[in-house]
Amino acid sequence: MKTSWKAPLLVLLVLALAIVVAACAGAQPAEKPAEQKVIKAAWVYVGPIGDGGWTYAHDQGRKYVEEHVPNVETTYIESVPEGADAERVIRDLAQKGYDVIFTTSFGYMDATETVAAEFPDTVFIHISGYKKNDTNFDNLFGRMYQMKYLAGVAAAMRSENGKIGYVAPFPIPEVIRHINMVAKGARSVNPDAEVQVVWINTWFDPPTEREAAETLLNAGNDVIVTGADTPGPVKAASEKGKWGIAYDSDNACELAGEGCIGVPHWNWGPAYAEIIEEVRNGTFKPKARWPGVESGIVDFKFGPAATEEIKAKVTELKQAMIDGKFKPESGPIYAQSGCLALEEGKTLTDEQLLSMKWFFQGVVGEIPDAEPPCQ
Repeated sequence: MKTSWKAPLLVLLVLALAIVVAACAGAQPAEKPAEQKVIKAAWVYVGPIGDGGWTYAHDQGRKYVEEHVPNVETTYIESVPEGADAERVIRDLAQKGYDVIFTTSFGYMDATETVAAEFPDTVFIHISGYKKNDTNFDNLFGRMYQMKYLAGVAAAMRSENGKIGYVAPFPIPEVIRHINMVAKGARSVNPDAEVQVVWINTWFDPPTEREAAETLLNAGNDVIVTGADTPGPVKAASEKGKWGIAYDSDNACELAGEGCIGVPHWNWGPAYAEIIEEVRNGTFKPKARWPGVESGIVDFKFGPAATEEIKAKVTELKQAMIDGKFKPESGPIYAQSGCLALEEGKTLTDEQLLSMKWFFQGVVGEIPDAEPPCQ
């Protein structure tokens, strides 16, 4: 009997069809990945983005967000005066639907608080202040006083006469604690070191910053430390064959000349990115953010006038801060009058640091409406 080849072939076709049908029945349609919400973020700047200091550093943080955070749209408004103009600008950004607004100067604090109350669905982050609410208004800063202590160490190691000048913007706690830490750091190297203060009552005013530096240089200070927004005071020192410590931006020494010893600077980008993701995920909660050197938000970069000895000492101290083995806010601390303000073994609290209205021993200058801790 002749066997037909068609029967086995038919069986194979039926089996193949059954396998295909079973596979199709078990397969589920692939789910389309959910698209991330686009976050609109805005920055309000007190100076121009080309100041080479404070505002430049914040704008570098904004650019970091653009590069590292997906689905984000950013904008900025520069050179916004503190006060009524700031409130108008912040409110306008909120009305335009920005999800998070960063206001980057101390004098924007009250304006930010006012607008935040009007727009509960928008997140507002104020830089350097101390106010917040329980829902949509928070403050962000870093423990820059740690790096200012290092600046004082470096300044005293470079100085030939122990006289250090400080160009100081406003007599507010932020600036006062930075001046104090420069003095404390300097006196850890030279117990007789002095830090002379000149108030300029502005954050960004290049001619005024330079004039203050020249006044300090003419008074015999051979190292100039600036707390203002440009490298101008350090450049003035460089031009006279003296030295300086810049501020804010990691490129400041490149603009300040050969006399630049180093620069305590800011790295805002990661902190901004973290907040934006919290806003996107619905997990944002105000918590008064004040991280230190261990987070990377503050750092110290050496300039051309830093000796190998300065580099070694500052690097050692910075690592000790990161490891939690050294805190510049620890006692003993003496007030300007010479009285003991903080005993050895104790540490200034965050509240004391954030509300500071008194000078440490070694600071030459006055604070309007000072609040001495002891007599």
